[in-house]
Amino acid sequence: MTSVIVETANARRISYDVMAEILEPPPEVNYLAWAEDNIVFSERESQFPGPYNRDLFPYFDEVLRALSPDDPCRIVSVRASAQIGKTVVANIFTCGSIEMDPGDFLYVHPTENNAQRWSKMKLAPMLRNTTALSKLFPMKNRDGLDSVLYKERIDGRGAIQISGANSPASLSQVTMKRQVQDDLSKWEINAGGDPETQADSRSRAHEFAKILKISTPLVMPGCRITRNFEDGSQEYPYVPCPHCDHFQVLEWENMLANLDEEKPEDAHFSCIECGGLIEEYHRPQMTRRLEFRAHNPKAKRHHRSFYIWSAYSVLQSWERIAREWLGARGDPASEQTFLNDTVGKAYVTSGEAPPWETLRDRGANSDYAKGRIPAGFFILTIGIDCQDDRVEWQTIAWGRDLRRAVIDCGRIPGHISDKACQERLDAMLQQTWPNSYGQKLAADKVAIDGNAYTEDVWEWAKRHPAARLVMVRGSNTDSAPLTQRVKKERNHKTGKLLKYAKRFYNFNASVLKMALYRNVAKQDPLERGFVAFPTGLEDDYYQQLTAERRVPKKRKDGFTEYKWEKEKTQANEMLDTMNQAEVAAILYGIRDLPDVIWDRLEAERETAPQEAQLDFEDGLFARLVPTSSPAETSATRPQSKPAEKPNRWQTRN
Repeated sequence: MTSVIVETANARRISYDVMAEILEPPPEVNYLAWAEDNIVFSERESQFPGPYNRDLFPYFDEVLRALSPDDPCRIVSVRASAQIGKTVVANIFTCGSIEMDPGDFLYVHPTENNAQRWSKMKLAPMLRNTTALSKLFPMKNRDGLDSVLYKERIDGRGAIQISGANSPASLSQVTMKRQVQDDLSKWEINAGGDPETQADSRSRAHEFAKILKISTPLVMPGCRITRNFEDGSQEYPYVPCPHCDHFQVLEWENMLANLDEEKPEDAHFSCIECGGLIEEYHRPQMTRRLEFRAHNPKAKRHHRSFYIWSAYSVLQSWERIAREWLGARGDPASEQTFLNDTVGKAYVTSGEAPPWETLRDRGANSDYAKGRIPAGFFILTIGIDCQDDRVEWQTIAWGRDLRRAVIDCGRIPGHISDKACQERLDAMLQQTWPNSYGQKLAADKVAIDGNAYTEDVWEWAKRHPAARLVMVRGSNTDSAPLTQRVKKERNHKTGKLLKYAKRFYNFNASVLKMALYRNVAKQDPLERGFVAFPTGLEDDYYQQLTAERRVPKKRKDGFTEYKWEKEKTQANEMLDTMNQAEVAAILYGIRDLPDVIWDRLEAERETAPQEAQLDFEDGLFARLVPTSSPAETSATRPQSKPAEKPNRWQTRN
């Protein structure tokens, strides 16, 4: 008889193994070590290809430590400049968590379109090219476990859900231990209320949850990431002076005070203790000893918040920071972009214009009349606004340094669909205005509001060249682009593509209003962005121009929004047409028009008229007094000869 030996499992041994696995402490969650072991940048992704190098991003060390379970804080906020690596930190937190401490993870972008783009362009390559992750996420579209907005581990122990803040459905019925709220300042109220509150509530069931909030700031009051930074520990990056070793924050105001406009390549800081020059070549040795110090330490246990800006980053030179400022200075819209993207701070605005009486008094003392173009302004644009029973318009002239002069405004009775109204609009597009040299200029670019009566506006607009006439509509959100062509739109009844989309543009009305209200307060005619007003404007013009305020609005859910509003009885068409005329100028290219084009326009459009040769004192004030009395005739008037072109002072005044 053959004996058979049967090996059976040792039940006691198995129970001991299971117990040991259960009782064994989980491995350390160390995002810094994980990044060094797993993150490798390609040449396409970074100007510093290769493994993650902490020496290049020393300011992220403490942020990643704060995200570890060893730190008791629940929320980590990062207010930072654009393009300094914020997304890298978010990716390390996301992918490191899903590998080292598996569980469900929520990643929220401002919109679902942003979420899909990030998933395809950032997350998918990382899951595919990182060895530790490629085994967990084969990405073979297995029964819905791998889609653009949902990535599940192959063993089912965790998943990444990717959502848009504009979709309340994607922020409901899920419980997440960890989450990232990306580009937080761009989140807008959705149909369900405040998306930030909705996202925060997804982690409420976890006592030891971690929520990372990251963003470049926008406008205060109302900026989400700035509010979070101020609610948190307010940790600033301190570095030692290379001369006296005194630790300090590299503040933009310090660089600005030391900036030589003629030599932006020499941009530097000065030590607040010893006064020694801190130059860019000192940056590597200083940032190696960088440490964050909390200005609100009592919040540190619950909410750690960090501030980082471009001066600390190897991705941005100090010379480039200086040149960006010199290019933006004096233009509020550009200054906002600089403060947000480069300095990492919110643009603070009062949200209201100077008193209209102040602007009226300035116009009453102007040296040019309504209907005439003063010297130094070579480009004309028109803004048109459509109402139920009328069409309002305004003509603006533009000069160098984004200076503008109000030229004319008016009202055409009737609806935009009326034939008589359209004929008068056609005539206005052919109208010309005389400048101080006797030349007559027509509008170079015209923008008409297409938000209301869109089809009627299109029926009129399509009769004119797209290069000269565009349709526009405003968006009052702070995060919208300054101008952007609308996406292809279809007729909601027929489904056919609407042809007007080819010449239809959205614009950021909120930013343009804030910029205008800062500019109209400027007193120096040579200052960048100065707004000139002619004599002959009625009080109603100034009242309409200053009709709106940016005010807080308390919602039923307790969240405060900031919206532009006007008095119910006050019209605001002159503010709207001013914005539309500016959009026309932007689309014409005025914000980045090269000097050679300005020089050509000046030569073509400001040819000196035939007038008598005058002494310097007479010529200086020639345009302020009549050249002849009513009784003077051609027989008594002195014979004239060609005059030289006015000097720069005359041209600008």
